[in-house]
Amino acid sequence: MTPEKKDLDKLVDLMQREGLDRLRVRFGDTDIDLRMTLPSTAIASESPSSVRSGNPLAPDAGRASALAPPNVKKVLAPLVGVFYRAPAPGIAPFVETGGAVAEGQVLCILEAMKLMNEIVSEYDGTIAKICVNDGDLVTLNQELMWIET
Repeated sequence: MTPEKKDLDKLVDLMQREGLDRLRVRFGDTDIDLRMTLPSTAIASESPSSVRSGNPLAPDAGRASALAPPNVKKVLAPLVGVFYRAPAPGIAPFVETGGAVAEGQVLCILEAMKLMNEIVSEYDGTIAKICVNDGDLVTLNQELMWIET
């Protein structure tokens, strides 16, 4: 038995609600080990006999990227959730690398507990880098984008 997205959402909700820094569960042959001991880390592991589905977390998913130049502001995830670049499938993304953004403009959506949370720019500038892929699970304070100001 492989966990579905709704099952993983419930686990993340439980961790946030109860203030847990680690949660281990088993879905059939799939072992999941979620950790939130540091604001920018999360690890999910599956047993070798399990069938992978969806987007498993990459080992480096929660790690901070390289140092940004002084004129670049990092947009960090204010919560744990699924990152979406567009308001709906098949619709153009909110922003693209190299595109101009204004303070208050929607940059992306983070879905947490079935709620769509719009992440808005705090700066005027240009999108220098998009740090995560559409549909990725992001951790608290994980870099989402870089804005050159």
